[in-house]
Amino acid sequence: MDKRSLTERDICTKFILPAVKRAGWDEMVQVREEVYFTKGRIIVRGKLVTRGKAKKADFVLYYKPNIPIALIEAKDNSHSVGDGMQQALDYAETLKIPFVFSSNGDGFVFHDRTGASSPRELNLGLDAFPSPADLWARYRAWKGLDGESEEIVLQDYHDDGSGKEPRYYQVNAVNAAIEAIAKGQDRVLLVMATGTGKTYTAFQIIWRLWKSRRWNPEGNKRVLFLADRNVLIDQTMVNDFRPFGAAMAKLSTNAKTIERQDGTSVDLTLALDRKRRIDTAFEVYLGLYQAITGPEERQKLFKEFSKDFFDLIVIDECHRGSAAEDSAWREILTHFSGATQIGLTATPKETEYVSNTEYFGEPVFTYSLKQGISDGFLAPYKVIKVHIDRDVEGYRPEKGQLDRDGNEVEDRIYNAKDFDRTLVLDDRTLLTAKKITAFLKESGDRYQKTIVFCVDQEHAARMRQALINENSDLVTENARYVMRITGSDKEGQDQLGNFIDPESKWPVLVTTSRLLSTGVDAQTCRLIVLDREIGSMTEFKQIVGRGTRVHEDTRKFYFTLIDFRGATAHFADPDFDGDPVQIYAPGADDPMTPPDEEPATPEGEDAIPPTPGEDETIVDQPGLPLPSGDPVRKIYVDGVGARIIAERVEYLDENGKLVTESLRDFTKNALRKRFASLDEFLKRWNAAERKQAIVEELEAEGLSLDAIADELGKNLDPFDLICHVAFDAKPLTRRERAENVKKRDVFTKYGPQARAVLDALLEKYRDEGVLNLDDANVLKVTPFTDMGSVVQLINAFGGKAGFEKAVHELQDALYQETA
Repeated sequence: MDKRSLTERDICTKFILPAVKRAGWDEMVQVREEVYFTKGRIIVRGKLVTRGKAKKADFVLYYKPNIPIALIEAKDNSHSVGDGMQQALDYAETLKIPFVFSSNGDGFVFHDRTGASSPRELNLGLDAFPSPADLWARYRAWKGLDGESEEIVLQDYHDDGSGKEPRYYQVNAVNAAIEAIAKGQDRVLLVMATGTGKTYTAFQIIWRLWKSRRWNPEGNKRVLFLADRNVLIDQTMVNDFRPFGAAMAKLSTNAKTIERQDGTSVDLTLALDRKRRIDTAFEVYLGLYQAITGPEERQKLFKEFSKDFFDLIVIDECHRGSAAEDSAWREILTHFSGATQIGLTATPKETEYVSNTEYFGEPVFTYSLKQGISDGFLAPYKVIKVHIDRDVEGYRPEKGQLDRDGNEVEDRIYNAKDFDRTLVLDDRTLLTAKKITAFLKESGDRYQKTIVFCVDQEHAARMRQALINENSDLVTENARYVMRITGSDKEGQDQLGNFIDPESKWPVLVTTSRLLSTGVDAQTCRLIVLDREIGSMTEFKQIVGRGTRVHEDTRKFYFTLIDFRGATAHFADPDFDGDPVQIYAPGADDPMTPPDEEPATPEGEDAIPPTPGEDETIVDQPGLPLPSGDPVRKIYVDGVGARIIAERVEYLDENGKLVTESLRDFTKNALRKRFASLDEFLKRWNAAERKQAIVEELEAEGLSLDAIADELGKNLDPFDLICHVAFDAKPLTRRERAENVKKRDVFTKYGPQARAVLDALLEKYRDEGVLNLDDANVLKVTPFTDMGSVVQLINAFGGKAGFEKAVHELQDALYQETA
């Protein structure tokens, strides 16, 4: 056998896998081949959405399921034994794997990322691969695990038999938390971007600790899971936490029937009776922090539990209150200070007033929005910035200007901070509703789930009314097309479940103030509208997170954010880590969908400084008392117009930086990087037997020729698009190219049937832009089916070779003229 002629897969099968098995690794349990650990980044270019290539490790070795400790990168035998090492180290860093190997089938190069080996990197023979016991001993020493902590770390993950496995970053998060707790750390912080499965991650952590006798030798392990949204608790109980079964109950007096993901229904088990007496027979308790505490002593239900009742407390979305020393959550955590406490958050809060890391310590694991988008687990997004003149220039009332009630309006300059909070310009609300509706109509999908964030509940009501009037045709179809969902609106809250349900069509457009800004899993939300200022980076990230979930069943791969208030100034903040793929700001007469014209000159914009602690006051949460004090009187001023005044387009370049550039400029620069000159492109095009292959290569790199064709509004061949956009050549339409071929009468040497086939192929090119004319399958459709069978038509050219030769001559004739 010539080893150098073998493929990489053959090297894996014939040399690497046998060497690993000889070292004592169990092929069925401990060895996995071709492990894809990312989804592949979602690339959005105009109307084309593609996925980048998923990352794949050739071998991952596990000491136990979901405890990876070694990675092998394979190359074929034409490479040296260590050629895969740099790629392997990159993958190992992502997967948090300490022991890394590269091989070409002759032996191994071993790299010890723990730094404990000397030398750190060395060559091994095929028969010298380390055993599982050897690598685990090194792992134990690296992590500082003794006998008791090792037993906790080796506790099995939950496996429901469905084949569902945690994603690589969830494994990293679970293992990091378990190892920290096993070594005695009693305050643990996990930072994971919205939409990355924090609750499922929390379940696996709780499950492993709950099942571990070493963690709690007495065997009566009790767990408290805290959140601040009823829907979070209910869905968690029937879905992710379902395996806890009869050991689990909700700290509530309100019975409820919930539908599971599989369509079955279940009644929630309650731990409180009607007199709020606690049943202490359960082991896993879930509750709203608002339900077990309050400003009055009689509301502090948590004090009915002894201080040592709970062994573990998990706080979901812990940035929303638990970090502040005087918050209600901290009061609960302090009462159960002896328990191990895990904080879950997408946005750790750090200001001079509030600190999560002061309480929990530095995060043991972080998975950012940027990384989630890069891996393809989270949806990227476009931003449309709409600048309204009154917001930018402010509004000063005319002398003697009266409000709707006949009172004189105070003479001062009102700005974006005032609008809809202290001063209402109804024309501004109507304009906003018109622009949202225009986007929905232009996008071609008026049923895309949409959240409109308003200043307060009253503003949300007015926005609802304005959207109803703009969409009266669809409201006639179903009255739930537009709804307000706020803390004080029971009818709206009753529709929250339908809004987040991918199977439910209604409601479509939802107006709110803060109720939907956090914790609501709206998988199919495709449009988020900001019509209020967002002073806090924490809240801004949470709002962006409402759209980042990918929903492949409905082809939801990205979403759009329309910003009317300049909230996207937070993109300029170094703390923001997930920039949009495109930013577009339409002018007064421009369409709402991105962009068809050259962009205007970029304008500077002042970042809005964060308002300390603003995001910690939840105003729309059901069950919270209304704020004390007199309500702010709003001034309503009619007849003050508003218009759109600014436009800007920005894209992410290859380095992830925002640059101002039109789609046309972006395409031109990308093409010129691929083809240095027109001559180089012409040579490549003419040499390609299959022209479509060049188009497919460009699309694989995220470069959509369809999008630029739509922008130009011309029926151009890909050849002419590239020549025109990249090299400023005068384009010919497909019709012009086809007519030029006919004028030259290049088919005279063929018989009548062959000429008829070539004429029909030319018509196919002219009308449909077909490039793969030499594919014989084209002869299986009209009009060719009326001319004869495929065999008869090909025989008219003297056989398949003659048919392909004739078609290639036709293609050469089509592209003979390049103006």
